[in-house]
Amino acid sequence: MHTFRTVRSFPPTIRLLLVNQLGIDVGFYLLIPYLSTHLSDDLHLSAAATGAILGARQLSQHGLFVVGGTAADRLGAHRVIPFGCAVRTAGFALFAFGDGVPAALAASVLSGLAGALFYPAVRAYVAEAAADRKAEAFALFNVFATTGGLLGLLLGSVLCLIDFRVTALAAAGVFAVLTVAQLFALPEHRVRPAASTVLRDWRTALGNHAFLAFALTMSGMSALESQVYLLFTESARRTSGWDGAAALLPLVGTVANLLLQLRVTALTRLRGGAETWIAPGVLLIGLAFLPPALADAPDTTTGALATAARLAPLVLGTLLLHLGVMVAQPPAMELVARYATDRMTGTYFGLFYVLSGSVGAACTSGVGWVMDRAADSGRGWLPWVCCAALGAVSAGAVAVLQRCRALPTDPAVTYA
Repeated sequence: MHTFRTVRSFPPTIRLLLVNQLGIDVGFYLLIPYLSTHLSDDLHLSAAATGAILGARQLSQHGLFVVGGTAADRLGAHRVIPFGCAVRTAGFALFAFGDGVPAALAASVLSGLAGALFYPAVRAYVAEAAADRKAEAFALFNVFATTGGLLGLLLGSVLCLIDFRVTALAAAGVFAVLTVAQLFALPEHRVRPAASTVLRDWRTALGNHAFLAFALTMSGMSALESQVYLLFTESARRTSGWDGAAALLPLVGTVANLLLQLRVTALTRLRGGAETWIAPGVLLIGLAFLPPALADAPDTTTGALATAARLAPLVLGTLLLHLGVMVAQPPAMELVARYATDRMTGTYFGLFYVLSGSVGAACTSGVGWVMDRAADSGRGWLPWVCCAALGAVSAGAVAVLQRCRALPTDPAVTYA
């Protein structure tokens, strides 16, 4: 009830964007969590090749975010968002009708391009419409996103029992409906007249060295968050021997998010503000990889209780990872909006995801490579330890930026 009361306290534009985010994540999670299974089992690709294709989606998405953000600044988010959903409709449909590595790679690139268009546009729209309640609005987006993700996972787990192509077509259908609905229902996003060229705006953003440093340090969070769909998913399938186990771990995160996200965000705002909690949140994300690493050992015991015991460290790790994201992500989004000028919010969000996501995509491919080496050598703990180390390094880098006063403080607060 607290969540619904909070939603009603926001203007209609925010409420519409929340529903839109719910639909986007339903369509996304219908397909993406089961994509690695399709690539490895149906197309018989190695973990490294699977990681490379998944990384291609991340790279095309994060690498072109600045294009989508700038388009939102200059054309209006209400135009860019439905166009991006139309492109993702095409990409997901290609997963259904295309066979082989080239088709899978092209579909991944199209799907990533779509996210590059609508993701920064939505964030810029929210940052403008939420005014001084940005962190709270982004926290609600996490709640709606994880709820949509759970619905998509549950539906996807059922459809995958029929055929992966049915799942891909259903996901494409969700984005087709969103495309049409947004064209008619999304309010117009006011665009301020451009005072300079696109290249000059990009040079201005790239000249903000404190912002660039922050975006790069947050690449660790981007890389680690994506492991829910690769490292955690593959380990759950291997441990349980059941493909549907991929839906169990996100279920843990969704329930935790629904129960805790708004409370966590309210607590962080009362205890030091956005810039104080990002480093602890990223550190917690890194620590989430230690329980699976400590528990990763050969175990041939059969039975439901034994399987549950082997899954328990993965469940605990997933819970810690989502809790870390709850702490770090909403204030990180608020800080991106603080760095940006009024008419370049989309550009700054886009550039943030270009920098943090491109490094994250490279790390995802690297984790796939480490998974292959670990499987060959019997050191199943190795990718988990590597991810934990990445979280610790990223958290330390954010802490250094805060100590150097490179993180923007709340302009509404006066400091002595």
